[in-house]
Amino acid sequence: MKNIYQIILITCFFAMLSSCIPSITSKKVNKNVPSSYGINSDSSNAAKLSWKKFFTDSALVKLIDTALANNQRFNMILQDIIIANNQIKARKGAYLPFVRLFGGGGIDKSGRYTSMGALENNLQITPGNPKPEVMPNIFLGANVAWQVDVWKQLRNAKKSALYNYFASVEGKNFAATILVSEVAQSYYELIALDNQLEILKANIEIQKNALEIIILQKKAGTVTELAVLRFEAEVAKNNSRQYYVQQKIIETENKLNFLLGRFPKKIDRKSAEFLDLTPSIVANGIPSQLLENRPDIKAAENLMSAANVDVKVAKANFYPLVNITGNIGYEAFSPRYFLSTPQSILANMAGGLVAPLINRNAIKADYNAANARQIQAVYNYERTVINAYTEVVNNQSNIDNLLKSYDFKAKQVKALTRSIDISISLFKSALADYVEILFTQRDALESKMELVETKKQQMNAVVKMYQVLGGGVK
Repeated sequence: MKNIYQIILITCFFAMLSSCIPSITSKKVNKNVPSSYGINSDSSNAAKLSWKKFFTDSALVKLIDTALANNQRFNMILQDIIIANNQIKARKGAYLPFVRLFGGGGIDKSGRYTSMGALENNLQITPGNPKPEVMPNIFLGANVAWQVDVWKQLRNAKKSALYNYFASVEGKNFAATILVSEVAQSYYELIALDNQLEILKANIEIQKNALEIIILQKKAGTVTELAVLRFEAEVAKNNSRQYYVQQKIIETENKLNFLLGRFPKKIDRKSAEFLDLTPSIVANGIPSQLLENRPDIKAAENLMSAANVDVKVAKANFYPLVNITGNIGYEAFSPRYFLSTPQSILANMAGGLVAPLINRNAIKADYNAANARQIQAVYNYERTVINAYTEVVNNQSNIDNLLKSYDFKAKQVKALTRSIDISISLFKSALADYVEILFTQRDALESKMELVETKKQQMNAVVKMYQVLGGGVK
């Protein structure tokens, strides 16, 4: 009866300690999204397409493939997945028994005139065989230690590691969408610069021809030296501008090589047909598909799940730990007696309860911090969803406005290109002065440069839309 009372008393003591757990306020996540992007849409979604099908330029496809294989930053993220996977294995092993082998040997000698020595010197091992003064000892066995996971603390820690692993996988997928987008946008920027350089060169030739006409007109006395100097300055300005564009080409080419994880080299590209490119029609789908397709949303959701489980792990620290330990093996003072069974067998086993008493404030702090991280994770998830929806709406608007802008710029280029020949004809007929030629050529050049820039923005907007919908993972 006395033992029963002791067990009841110990159990009540631990229960009292565990009951003093502070209350927390958790936050429920809001997963509601608008039903549409403000336009008529269906479930067709470009994010379902692999990037190899979405991009039709073979040179660009080859560059993206190289980047996904060699980009150092992307490969570093792949290592994060390996790290997270090993964390799962470590957490899984924590709630299984730990078994260790141990062995060793030694000698022991007690002083003859100590109490132990006096007792040992009168001890006989076998009749006629007294115990030696220096006593050897050898042992070999196994040790078992096991924390019984009564409160599921260790299993929840493993579950948290699993969610973090899933988050790291989605983080890799998100990095893939960004990398695909960066390569495609840099590619379009590069071929746009190629086209702008060709426009500059063609315009310089037109201006040189106009300069020759102005020089002839000066000799004929119909214009002054001022007209010649103005045209010479314009030619010099555009010659200088060529080198600026050439430098931008080099920098953009090297940026692209960096994304591909290699040293600078010539980038194979298709620049000649840039202005003939037709931006793809990107199917947006419906907003709820963002929760399925956007890797950053799925990563945020897994991090939120991990934070929820971490609160349970922190709460379990208030409960007593149940530990079981044991040893079994052989021990003897002589090798010939070492395997004698059961005489040389040693064995013991013990169990215990360990509960926090003095350092409970630290445990409360960890518990409250875990709760705060859970609330943070919910806010981060909701913020990620709102950001994703906003990005789709902004990019859809950008695509629509760039399409309209390009049409008007194309009409402007067509009109100004025709006006160059007309202005020269009028000048030869003395119906226009040299300033009109100069301004017409300048306006035509700028309109062509802006047309190329608008085309680049169109192509990049399409790429960006593919990215924000969650495409580029496969």
